[in-house]
Amino acid sequence: MKKIGIIMGIALSVLSPFFVYGQLLDPVDYTVISVPDTVRAGDVFDVRVGATIEGDWHLYSVLNDPDAGPFPTSFSSFSSDMAVAGSVTESEAEIAFDPNFNTELGWHSKNAEFTIPVAFRSELQGLQSISLEVLYQVCDDVSCLPPKTKQIEAEVVLAGVSDTPHTDFPEPQIAEDEQFELTSSSGLPSDDLWGYLWLAITAGLAALLTPCVFPLIPLTVSYFSNQSGEKKSTGWGQAIIFGISIVLIFTLLGALLALILGVSGVSQFASNPWVNLVIGIMFIVFGVSLLGMFELRLPYQLTNWLNKKSNESGGVMGTLFMGFTISAVSFSCTAPFVGAILAATAGGEWFYPIIGMLGFSTAFASPFVLFAMFPGYLESLPKSGAWMNVVKVILGFVILAAAVKFLANADIVWQWGIISRPLGIAAWMTFFFLAGLYILGVFTLHEDKKPEHISTGRLLIAMPFILFTFYLIPGLLGASLGIWDAWLPARQATDVSVVNSISVTGGAEDSEKWSDDYAASAERAAAENRPVFIDFTGYTCTNCRAMESTVFPLENVQQRFSQMELVKLYTDGGSDARENQQFQFDLTGTVALPTYAIVNPESGAVLDQLIGYTKAESFEEFLDRGIERHRVSASR
Repeated sequence: MKKIGIIMGIALSVLSPFFVYGQLLDPVDYTVISVPDTVRAGDVFDVRVGATIEGDWHLYSVLNDPDAGPFPTSFSSFSSDMAVAGSVTESEAEIAFDPNFNTELGWHSKNAEFTIPVAFRSELQGLQSISLEVLYQVCDDVSCLPPKTKQIEAEVVLAGVSDTPHTDFPEPQIAEDEQFELTSSSGLPSDDLWGYLWLAITAGLAALLTPCVFPLIPLTVSYFSNQSGEKKSTGWGQAIIFGISIVLIFTLLGALLALILGVSGVSQFASNPWVNLVIGIMFIVFGVSLLGMFELRLPYQLTNWLNKKSNESGGVMGTLFMGFTISAVSFSCTAPFVGAILAATAGGEWFYPIIGMLGFSTAFASPFVLFAMFPGYLESLPKSGAWMNVVKVILGFVILAAAVKFLANADIVWQWGIISRPLGIAAWMTFFFLAGLYILGVFTLHEDKKPEHISTGRLLIAMPFILFTFYLIPGLLGASLGIWDAWLPARQATDVSVVNSISVTGGAEDSEKWSDDYAASAERAAAENRPVFIDFTGYTCTNCRAMESTVFPLENVQQRFSQMELVKLYTDGGSDARENQQFQFDLTGTVALPTYAIVNPESGAVLDQLIGYTKAESFEEFLDRGIERHRVSASR
């Protein structure tokens, strides 16, 4: 157990820098530099706050015009017992041209200092808490992060009463100063990121069960045993170096993709119809390859050269070349998994390819390392056989089903009208039903041998595929398929349906409720004294479809929707996509999808906003906050 703990520690140490870097999605840290020990109640005193900005991000000056684009840094009181009693001053800001907003702006890099004049009510005495809230936004030369609020706390002792106390103590601002909260699926930690990481790890483990990988495990262990002889410590060291080399290879691939996509993330990359078309075709190639139509191979000259180098070189270099050789030899089986993981980065940020390849390669390399360190456990592994080809074929059908989603994304943006939702469901039914029949031995592929009888294991594995096929049938008639709708082609008005429209849409796509004209909706909302709910969505956005199919139709959500004007704006396709995306960025400071904003129709101020897929309870709380904040602002 101690040895296994050492291995886990090494794996965590490899992973940890990337998790820390992922947390730079909030790259600003605020600290209180100085505050007086004692002041008189009602007197104005200064609180000095320092800001540390990580990396290449810059924090915007308090003096910037809010209409220039980014949110200027601003401080407000978080308590009705105290007030910001004057203008905030700051350390000297750099004035430069900002390519994100095509104008000159002031900003701070690396660090900044702010002085905030503060006063407490004159009737207060004793130890008091200074509660400030800072609203800020950071950008680099390529992209911007969403605006964020953060609380700053300090303490001061009030002794005596001022001769000329400060008297202006407004109620804490919640809407007009745009003091909104953000719930985002883009940061760390987050459900989306952990779900993606688990997907990558699962793919790494699944790749081990394929015919061109599984037999390599005992061969690799034999290689290390021969290299180390009787020196167990040498074998352990080589095994760890071997594992690190595999992790390094795949992670460099992820880093290369992240570098190509840029710091701005992959959301725009994901919505590009050409990208979706290429991924869809790539998945078809991977799928039919796994079904045995042909085998993906790297040039044999490369694999032979790597194998020769691993045999000729000794020590660390030989072990590294062995890692490269295993990665190259297993390419025909790992390529579909790697492609699927990199394609799945469409739902995340720029660092997702790195995290995905770290998770995949760590899972993929772990059996090689563990069995090289503890070769006695090799006897417990199942023998290579026909079962590995079954796994390979099943994965081929699953990848073909995934191809439908990407092809449909391109189809709907270009408005071809070829891959409809019913056609997508029919394709899924075909793929999963064929997979079930294959598992049962009804037909064979390539050089398979038809099983003489159906074992209990085959029957249990086949049942979910066949049951899922029957589960999809109501979808052909227009019924909602819940969370699975997120992975199918988007519903269109032209789709054939014999199901009542209420059960089909669940309120999510009802054209009578949802408007695509914000200006007109804001006019109606102002006349009826209602807030505006804006759904910034995308045709290619999986999380958008998941929210619309599982959260929007809920009765509690529909009740809250009935109290607002509903607007749906697509930012990745259609004639107004570019204008809608610019409006989203100007309003919310982000182009992530989905983004939900509740807006005061008269002032245009954001009452609250939320980013990404979220659970129903959190979404209801978000709607309640927006509705309540509109009620409070309207009553003033």
